[in-house]
Amino acid sequence: MPASAITLAQISDCHLFADKNALHCGVNVYDNLKRVLTELSDNNTLDYLVFTGDLSQDHSEGSYRHFADLVRQANLKVPVYFLPGNHDDETLLNKYLTVPCFHPGKVIEHLRWQVCLLSSKGDTPAGYLSGQSLQQLKQAVNPGKSQLIFMHHHPVAVGYFIDRHGLTNADEFWQLTEKLPSVKAVACGHVHRGLTLLPENSGYPLVVHTCPATSIQFDPDSETVSALAQGPGYRLFTLNEDATVNSRVSYLEFL
Repeated sequence: MPASAITLAQISDCHLFADKNALHCGVNVYDNLKRVLTELSDNNTLDYLVFTGDLSQDHSEGSYRHFADLVRQANLKVPVYFLPGNHDDETLLNKYLTVPCFHPGKVIEHLRWQVCLLSSKGDTPAGYLSGQSLQQLKQAVNPGKSQLIFMHHHPVAVGYFIDRHGLTNADEFWQLTEKLPSVKAVACGHVHRGLTLLPENSGYPLVVHTCPATSIQFDPDSETVSALAQGPGYRLFTLNEDATVNSRVSYLEFL
């Protein structure tokens, strides 16, 4: 890998409880997150970690404290950026996800790349990019660089029940990206599966990468939340000097 390439890890949808032993669909999500962070701490190629929301399942202050403690205990050697999911309280995110481990900024700047984090948290479980968020993206984009955009909600259909809670103003988002040709790809969480949605299939102009959850992977054949017998996961990105994006997902063993 060229020295000028940037490597990011994405984690998402931890769904922690105040009780470390609590189960989500029969799975200990605290232990799953701890395992993922331990694996990432051994990856010496990482430059950044990006968390794309849904930290808490029970909306408790304790769940935020557990997340921050696990990140610190993992002794990651890279800054951790974050944005909210529909389950999250932004006040608690900002209270517990603080320096030196966490970075509050929403744009990562490099010589040839910008990584932009957008909040898609709305008033319902579905996502919404406010006019302010869209304007901030437009103003942040440097056309002399390439961009990778992160958000929580998915801006394209994935074909199962979570589409009921996707990005409600996706068309507005895509209309903006058409005016920003330097944007190369979009990454999101929320769907609890690691998918790569190509323009020729989605009908939208950019590749959309979704992130497996550290908690549970959704069963796409179910009409509601149900877990597959699949371990926790994360996604890796390499942002290359030639403006291309390489990405892959990794899953840990199901316990």
